[in-house]
Amino acid sequence: MTISDYLKQSADLVRASAAYVAPEKMERAISLCVAAFKGGKPLLVCGNGGSASDAMHIAGELVGRYLKERRGLNCICLSDNPVTITAWANDYDYASVFARQVESFGSKDAVLLAISTSGNSPNVVQAVEKARQMGLSVIGLTGQGGGKMAPHCDVLLDVPSKSTPMIQQVHICLYHYLCEQIEARVAT
Repeated sequence: MTISDYLKQSADLVRASAAYVAPEKMERAISLCVAAFKGGKPLLVCGNGGSASDAMHIAGELVGRYLKERRGLNCICLSDNPVTITAWANDYDYASVFARQVESFGSKDAVLLAISTSGNSPNVVQAVEKARQMGLSVIGLTGQGGGKMAPHCDVLLDVPSKSTPMIQQVHICLYHYLCEQIEARVAT
């Protein structure tokens, strides 16, 4: 495969996603996040591997700034604290590292943005389940179908692909748009 082929494949998936991701789903995700921020509640974000990097990226955009000068937003990346993650994983298990943090930082009317290209990552699924038990809204960012996370999400933003790298490329587009719209609606 050449770089031209790869970029074409990426562009094709972005175009397919433009038709696949329902605008009303994205609008609902934006509205949930804006309501949480305006209500003084946090947006918690989690994922593994590349999705953990995406979670960190999202938190950086919202705590810092995306395009506008504004107040910092209460966005917490659950993979940012290696001490918490490694202590909990060592003493208990890795599958519950995010659920424990949802329990610690979450509250009713807060939002969890859970990222998993398969939708089946055990620690992300457990975080989603814990969030639902506690009354948080859940936004899932996944590959096609949403996997085990799907039935627990208030909003599922799934990308029509099973290819992890391709899904992650579209996730960047989706969460950049999410950040842009959140910022536009909460900027003071």
